[in-house]
Amino acid sequence: MAAAAPETFKVKFETSKGDFVMEVHRPWSPHGADRLYYLANNRFYEGVRFFRVINGFMAQFGYHGDPEVSAVWSEKNIPDDPVVQSNKRGYVTYAKSAMPNSRSTQLFINFNDNSFLDNQGFSPVGKIIEGMEVVDQLYAGYGDGPPRGSGPNQQNIRLQGNKFLIDNFPKLDYIKKAYLISE
Repeated sequence: MAAAAPETFKVKFETSKGDFVMEVHRPWSPHGADRLYYLANNRFYEGVRFFRVINGFMAQFGYHGDPEVSAVWSEKNIPDDPVVQSNKRGYVTYAKSAMPNSRSTQLFINFNDNSFLDNQGFSPVGKIIEGMEVVDQLYAGYGDGPPRGSGPNQQNIRLQGNKFLIDNFPKLDYIKKAYLISE
């Protein structure tokens, strides 16, 4: 992977719903910021769907549309970072499993104060500084995936990519472009 990210940088996301800007803070999550800097610099998130949007909780994205690309990145986890910021409204955090060091490419944007995630090791990497009203409007009609809901199954997303999502969940919003706008 590339060199360390700057102390702060911004990523603009142009989505099917509108645009938003994320400001990333390396001191909050050094490993997370370095990964996000690399992914944004290489346009990883373009075409990616917001596959898990739960009103009052969060909007999650990060599976690449090409299952072969997702397969490569699923093996490239980064170490956990200590939690130094709380999961407040508009803060952006890596999704992870209960296993240590399981963060890869998936991120979520908190809709509300979700500070209960802090002691579970969810370390924010940045925050939305423009366009949170766009994030609030992302399509949430499918809800959570199995077993808690009838939204997209993450295993199927991994194996089939955007084809699965477009065929079965056509209303999902998606990222048209995501790129660095400042360092």
